[in-house]
Amino acid sequence: MILPRAFYARPTVEVARGLLGKWIVHGETAGRIVEVEAYLGQDDAAAHSAAGMTARTRVIFGPPGHAYVYLSYGMHECLNIVAEAEGVAGCVLIRALEPVAGVAEMRERRPAAKSDRELASGPGRLTRALGITRAHYGADLTQGVLTVREPPRPDAFAIDVSRRIGISKAAELPLRFTIRGSRFISRG
Repeated sequence: MILPRAFYARPTVEVARGLLGKWIVHGETAGRIVEVEAYLGQDDAAAHSAAGMTARTRVIFGPPGHAYVYLSYGMHECLNIVAEAEGVAGCVLIRALEPVAGVAEMRERRPAAKSDRELASGPGRLTRALGITRAHYGADLTQGVLTVREPPRPDAFAIDVSRRIGISKAAELPLRFTIRGSRFISRG
């Protein structure tokens, strides 16, 4: 089942925690979400939306359940999912996936990966492995070829909470959520 828009129309931290264990599906490839970070909008100095709406961030202020894809460090495309009610900025960075379908295609897209663990263990790696690009900016994740779904067989897991990583502003906030014990997270 594809997650409905109502799933995303909640506080960003709730959406971030709720995304763990769900599957991102793009074409024949899919990955189980094992690591996310919440970005809290205009009150969060690390959020792209902190400075308000710009041409780059307009989707973050729009309806929830859309993709915000941007280029990081001029080389890595990163996937965020818009949360909160329309008009309120908030999004969730997808940091790592456990490959679950289309692994051979992921390996073709990420030939430098030395193992399945490395295929999607980082925001730039996972977009490359799934074939997600800035062309997906604004994509409605509740329909179409790029969706987020309930897993076929949900499993129970514990969630670890820590500081966000790879940022300099507001890095101390405990807004990184991971599936405890997953070997597919980007780094411990």
